[in-house]
Amino acid sequence: MEKITQYRQIIKDILIPYTQIPYSHGDLICKPIFDEINDSYLLMTLGWDGKIRVHGCLVHLDIINGKIWVQRDETEDGITYELVDAGIPKDQIVLGFHPANVRPHTGYAIA
Repeated sequence: MEKITQYRQIIKDILIPYTQIPYSHGDLICKPIFDEINDSYLLMTLGWDGKIRVHGCLVHLDIINGKIWVQRDETEDGITYELVDAGIPKDQIVLGFHPANVRPHTGYAIA
């Protein structure tokens, strides 16, 4: 259980700084949504860009069976690199946005 607690903290430490980056246009915010009961961590972009309503998921990470699943990553450089830099081994990160037949070729966990 200690590993999961550590993963939760690393995820939050990586995601929170994204909420402090101002958008260059529109009236937008980046809102963190952290559900530690279900181990689901999201960054949502919310607001208005002119007359257009913006409501979308920037990042979605889950902890499933002791591994971090990257379900969505729309950041410029990639959350996965930050997870590895923070000490998460590649074999503990699943690129969930790739189909199962592609995952063995990514250098990360397959499931």
